[in-house]
Amino acid sequence: MRKSALLLSVAAIAFAVPAVAQDAAATQQEAPSAAQEAAPADDTAATDNSEQGDILITATRRSERLSDVPIAVSAVSQEALQNSGATDIRQLSQLAPSLLVSSTGSEANASARIRGIGTVGDNPGLESSVAVFIDGVYRSRTGSGLNDLGEVDRIEILRGPQGTLSGRNASAGTINIITKSPDMNKLGGYAEATYGNYNNVRVAGAITGPISETLGFRIDGVYNRRDGFYYDVTNNTDYNDRNRYFVRGQLLFEPSSDLTVRLLADYTRRNEKCCGAVYVDLRQKVDPTPGAPGDYAVSPNNPIVDIMKSMGAVFPSAGDPYNRRIANTPGRAYSNVTKDYGGSAQIDYNLGGASLTSITAYREYKSGGASDIDYGNLDIGYRADDGNNYRQFHTFTQELRLNGEALSGKLNWLVGGYYSREDLQVVDNLQFGSQFGAFAACRAVASINPSAALRNPNAPGCLSPIGIGAVNGALGAAAPVVIGALNRLSTLNNLGSTRDVYNQNSENYAFFTHNIFKITDRLSFTGGLRYTHERKNFDATFNNNNTVCTAQQAALAPYLTNAQLASTAAALLTLTCTGNSSSTLNGKSINNRLSEGEFTGTAVISYKPIDDLLVYGSYSRGYKAGGYNLDRSDLGLAYLPSTTASPNAAQLRFDPETVNAFEIGFKYKSRQFSLNVAGFRQEFSNFQLNTFNGTNYVVQNIGSCSTSLNGADRDASATTGACTGKVKHGVVSQGVEIEAGLYPARNFAVNLGYSFTDTKYQKNLVGSEAGEALDPALFLLSGQQLSNAPRHVVTGSASWTPDIGDTGLSALFYVDGRMTSDYNTGSDLFVEKEQDGFFLLNARVGLRGKDKSWSIEAWAQNLLDTQYTQVAFNAPFQGAGSIGQVQAFGGVGNQVFSAFLGEPRTYGLTLRTRF
Repeated sequence: MRKSALLLSVAAIAFAVPAVAQDAAATQQEAPSAAQEAAPADDTAATDNSEQGDILITATRRSERLSDVPIAVSAVSQEALQNSGATDIRQLSQLAPSLLVSSTGSEANASARIRGIGTVGDNPGLESSVAVFIDGVYRSRTGSGLNDLGEVDRIEILRGPQGTLSGRNASAGTINIITKSPDMNKLGGYAEATYGNYNNVRVAGAITGPISETLGFRIDGVYNRRDGFYYDVTNNTDYNDRNRYFVRGQLLFEPSSDLTVRLLADYTRRNEKCCGAVYVDLRQKVDPTPGAPGDYAVSPNNPIVDIMKSMGAVFPSAGDPYNRRIANTPGRAYSNVTKDYGGSAQIDYNLGGASLTSITAYREYKSGGASDIDYGNLDIGYRADDGNNYRQFHTFTQELRLNGEALSGKLNWLVGGYYSREDLQVVDNLQFGSQFGAFAACRAVASINPSAALRNPNAPGCLSPIGIGAVNGALGAAAPVVIGALNRLSTLNNLGSTRDVYNQNSENYAFFTHNIFKITDRLSFTGGLRYTHERKNFDATFNNNNTVCTAQQAALAPYLTNAQLASTAAALLTLTCTGNSSSTLNGKSINNRLSEGEFTGTAVISYKPIDDLLVYGSYSRGYKAGGYNLDRSDLGLAYLPSTTASPNAAQLRFDPETVNAFEIGFKYKSRQFSLNVAGFRQEFSNFQLNTFNGTNYVVQNIGSCSTSLNGADRDASATTGACTGKVKHGVVSQGVEIEAGLYPARNFAVNLGYSFTDTKYQKNLVGSEAGEALDPALFLLSGQQLSNAPRHVVTGSASWTPDIGDTGLSALFYVDGRMTSDYNTGSDLFVEKEQDGFFLLNARVGLRGKDKSWSIEAWAQNLLDTQYTQVAFNAPFQGAGSIGQVQAFGGVGNQVFSAFLGEPRTYGLTLRTRF
């Protein structure tokens, strides 16, 4: 059911009723009625002040009231996270309408989107457009934010490009996580224990206090174990479980009022089976009226599915993907270990006329990548758990900032420098499975003649005696060539990449300044500028034992120009030498280097006509560094008849992405009501897009041509559609965000947020700044809304914490919800990947002791058990062609589709104490 109209109605009603307003989806429970009262006394100083509905944030690297910062920023407190049940950044989406966080094939590289803009795919070579900082330290991949965070002070979500202060990969925004600091005054802490359905056990706690008058400490720890949300019927196990722990230690040294040193070290370990996927579409689509584009019909049988069933495949989610039953290959139900650890030192020193901040950090991250890549019980493809499949980061960062005032306090200036070095290694061992040869041969036979009588998966080449006769009858003297190729293809089992190694060394340095000049007491101008230099060295070596590919190339090369056999020969080569498991690159090495520099900056004019109202307008420019696709599929050597061709690393390279953004807005705040409104337009040039087409990754920079391509960006050709004119921005994100809060009583708060985001590809799309033709796999993009970019989102929360007589006890009643309009979950926008609008509801009730020294809370997340998809995708190797391709180009679409589902309803009980 379509819900866009309903969403608009809900939003209109919500904002027409004063009783359901919000202070920037940002503040959530931060009014004294909900945050100051709810948080312990030693925790409130960092974020709350004496005014209701306002908190202190550091979005501009200065401590400022949220209502005084002229940018679109949300700030979520620990109390809000606790009430909503959020333990990592993924669940922030429930509280911030412009944010969407999802995990797909690997939690090592989650995707975060702000205003519809983010980075697609699990490839670590593609850095996120949404930068994540934890305690001022840049985390180079969003997946690090999926770890348990422990207790935080607040999380700031800055919307729009933040290239001046947050660096090279903040073209869509930043998520800034600030954890709780040690308490220098008294010994204290907290402990909590949770038990929920799916045997969810979570234990968390912290202890903090002074060691001496100048030294304090804090230790946080979390342990979480839970059964998975999917049941694997062939391996009798569950998937998407939880088995993790986290510890963070801190020392805070304050030898004088002018010097503060904060040392942090943390360690996270996860050993979990991620990520299960269900089959969501097994249909075959055909063109019922050849030559009349725009229609399709559903065939009663899909030969790909029939082939799989004849080989023993089961589809336990067919007809009902939300039964969450999957079937993975026996013996390949892998779990992977992820380790994420590091330390940092922050020094703040008051020099008198200025203050100096230094943040030094070193981190290591390693995550295994073993998996059953076809997500089915047939052994079609896999990545083995043999030590030859992982991604690993070693990262050092250093930031220096000097901040002060001049001109009798009219100028607040800030200058700084930043340096980072990252060593990234990806090791891959993608192999064809033990049943791939028979499966591929049967696919080839079915493409020649779909009759099941011709196929026998247990026979060489998948040819039954009837099939051999049919091939001989159809091809005559050429039949032995095809039969021989089919026989070779059926031997392609347990072969492929044995150890491909991708190394990327990155160095980045930047110099920046950010200055606020008070023209009058009410009128201010903010100007910022940053120069960033990026250097990346890349090399890769390939090891592959797919000798069948080499034999097939040698045998079929003479027939690629044969009128009778050309298409059949090409199809057989495609199945044998697909880019990810071809022997073409065996024993070869490639290398490349990029060096680029970019200026980014911001200019903001802000005015306070009255004390309670801030009006502003801004321009900002953002930049996302170029890099390399760490996957061999873009090398384009898979089907060459010669194995002597030299691979070119430049084929894996993508260019930097830039954005020009404009924003106007206002922030109104009184003691009991606040309202923030922002209107924005963001133009992205060289937008970095990654999509998976079922066999290979397609990585392109997206731009638009200033002259018409006459539909060539929507055709099935990779050679038509080059731009001879000027290449402009390829993506525009524009819209309105409204966030409001009402705090009518000391223990009551209502929050609401609404975002309208029109994030679209332009028309006449091209695949690079140079104007190369768009890849035909992306033919649906022109003029359409981006994937995972709903146009309408409404969020709301209400918290009531009434006192229970004069007992000192209090109750907690909390609810939050997020309503999302329709959107497509696939970056190629295939219709099979569409997600209808849906609503998620969380709730919590509890009883709390005097001064909140203890509490007992019952809670539920996704209370209504809403069924929705995070991301749908082309099931690897299992067919080709979508509804869109059949409608546009005719023919047959037999692609099978799978999906990573959203989490089901969870519920439980939490006991908590503070001391």
